[in-house]
Amino acid sequence: MESTEKNNVCEERTFQRLFKQLAAPLRNFLIYRGSETEQANDIVQESFVKLWENCQKVVPEKAKSYLYTLAGNAFKNELAHMHVKLKYASSAHVSSGKTIETPEFKMEENEFKERLEAAIEELPATQRDVFLMNRIDKMTYGEIAEALGVSVKAIEKRMGKALKHLRSKIVEFK
Repeated sequence: MESTEKNNVCEERTFQRLFKQLAAPLRNFLIYRGSETEQANDIVQESFVKLWENCQKVVPEKAKSYLYTLAGNAFKNELAHMHVKLKYASSAHVSSGKTIETPEFKMEENEFKERLEAAIEELPATQRDVFLMNRIDKMTYGEIAEALGVSVKAIEKRMGKALKHLRSKIVEFK
């Protein structure tokens, strides 16, 4: 039974395992691309429905790549109808609680956050996706490469360019 489960996405347990593992990162991926939360949830659901409909054609090892491709294409199709926004977790901003927040500090902090958001928005979609998937979702380069269907070397190059761009914007800020 174990080998059947591993080789068949149509097996309910396999499908449920894939959903539990991939739904949240796929949703975050869409949000990083500029999708609204509700829209991202809808696209994730539609992608899993299509996976189920095509379960005989998709092996479990390729399901992640298949879902990311479906979701990415669905988002691109809907992108023409929406204004692009970038929402990302503010977990990058962690306050130790030991700082004394003066009005000047708060103003500088807000200005820095706005500039960082703007710098991330300026990134090409490929670099922005890689940066956010790595830094927010804590995905490895290998996992990102598999999800996006590119080589690890391509992910390294995209991340390097993204970090270089962000560093240049932060240096401008100081």
